[in-house]
Amino acid sequence: SIFNRKTGEPPLINGWIPYLGKALIFRKDAFKFLLDQQKKLGDIFTVHIAGRYITFIMDPFQYVYVIRNSKQLEFHEFADKMASKTFDYPALSKGKFPDLKENLHRIYQYLQGKPLDIISDHMMKNLQDIFEWKCSQATDWETEKMYKFCCSVMFEASFVTLYGRVPAADGHKVISEIRDKFIKFDASFPYLAANIPIELLGATKKVRKELIHHFLLQNMTKWLGGSKVVQARQDIFEKYELLGDYDKAAHHFAFLWASVGNTIPATFWAMYYILRHPEALAAVRDEIDHLLQSTGQKRGPTYNIHLTREQLDNLVYLESALNESLRMCSSSMNIRISQEDFVLKLEGNQEVSLRKGDWIALYPQILHMDPEVYEDPKKYKFDRYIENGKKKTTFYKAGRKLKYFLMPFGSGISMCPGRFLAMNEMKMFLFLLLAHFDVELVENKAVRLDNSRMGLGILLPDVDIAFRYKLRP
Repeated sequence: SIFNRKTGEPPLINGWIPYLGKALIFRKDAFKFLLDQQKKLGDIFTVHIAGRYITFIMDPFQYVYVIRNSKQLEFHEFADKMASKTFDYPALSKGKFPDLKENLHRIYQYLQGKPLDIISDHMMKNLQDIFEWKCSQATDWETEKMYKFCCSVMFEASFVTLYGRVPAADGHKVISEIRDKFIKFDASFPYLAANIPIELLGATKKVRKELIHHFLLQNMTKWLGGSKVVQARQDIFEKYELLGDYDKAAHHFAFLWASVGNTIPATFWAMYYILRHPEALAAVRDEIDHLLQSTGQKRGPTYNIHLTREQLDNLVYLESALNESLRMCSSSMNIRISQEDFVLKLEGNQEVSLRKGDWIALYPQILHMDPEVYEDPKKYKFDRYIENGKKKTTFYKAGRKLKYFLMPFGSGISMCPGRFLAMNEMKMFLFLLLAHFDVELVENKAVRLDNSRMGLGILLPDVDIAFRYKLRP
C-alpha cells in the first residue's frame, strides 16, 4: 500500500509484514524492484525495509544534491557501526577513542599522489613474482578455474604489498591458508552486513577469530617489507591504550577485507569479459605490446616490467575494458543518514522532507544499466569509454550531460579511499597476464552475476569457469 505522508514526504511503500517491510522482495532482486517502483511512483519514493525507512533518489541529475549535503546527510557513523559488527572491533564513535576515526582517515593520503606510486610499484613487483612462480609451472598449457586463479594471485599480491612477506620457506602456503579462511568468511559477509547475528552463521565466528589472530602484533612483526599505510595505522593504534591487542588485529583484518573483498571479483569480471570478446583481447593486448616496444622493455618471466603512473593512465583500451566490466558488475548502494528533520532541496524546485534517522539511498546500478545513458546496456562494449582514441567522459541523459555516469566506488564522503590503488592493481594484473601468456577460455558457458551481494559492491560470479594459459612465444 502507498501512503501519502506529511507534506513534502515522498510516497511510502510498506510491506504487508510489518517489520520486514519489502526486505524479502528487495533482497531477491533490488534492481528490478526499484525500477518497478520508479515506473509507478516517479524518481523519489520511500521504502520500508526491515524496520528502516529508505528514501531512494533515482534521477542521476539529483545525485549531486545528496552528495553535496554531507553535513545533514552523514555516512561514517553508519559505516562504522556496520564494520565494527562485521569485523569485531569496538565502534569508533564511542567516546573511548577520541579522534581515532579522523586519524585513520588521514592515513588514506598514503593511497594517493606520490605515496600511491610507491605502493603501486611494490604491487607490480609482487604481482610479477607471483606470475613468475606461475610461469615456472606452466611449460605447456596450464588449465585453472578463473575465479580461483584471480583470487590466489590478487590475494597474495595485495597481502604481501600491504602487510609484507611471510619469511617462512612455505610463504605461499601460509598466505594460501589465510586466503582459504578469508574466502569462508567472505561468503558470510552479505549476512553479517544484513545484521544477521554471527552465531547463526555456522563456522563463521570461529573462522573470523582465526583470521584476526593472524594480525596480532606478534605475528605482524615477523612479516617483512609491509607498506607505509599499514605501518601508519599500527602507529595510530598504539596511541590508544583502551584498544586491546585483539581489537587492533580486527582493524587490520577489516583493512585487508576492504583491500581485496571487491577487487578480486572485479578482476575476475574484467578478465572474463576480455577473454569472452576476441576483439577486446586483441585491442588490449596490442596496446600492451605497443607500450612495451616503445619503452624498450622485454616481456617474459625473467624481465622486470616497470610502468609509470602516466603509462598506466595512457592504456586507454585497458582502462575502458576495465571500466566497462565495472559498469556491468558493480552494485553498490550509496547510503546517507539524515542527522535531523530537514528539507533536502533538489533541482527543479523539488523538495524532500526527511525525518531524523531516515536513510537516503542512491543506487547507481540503475544508472549503469540505463539504455538512455548506455546504448545496449546489457552488452559488453570494451571501447565504450573511448572516443577518437581518447578517454570518453561525456555521457548524456535526456540531452543533458551527466556529472556522474560511472560509480563503482561510491560517491562523495563514502567514496572508496583505495580506489586509485584498486584500479592500478587490476590494470597491472591484466597487463602482466596478457603480456606474458596466451590465454583462452576452455568452457563455453555463460557466467552470470550472483545477486546475493546486491547493494554491497561488486557482485560475484554464480559459477567458476575453466581457462588455460601458457607462455607466449
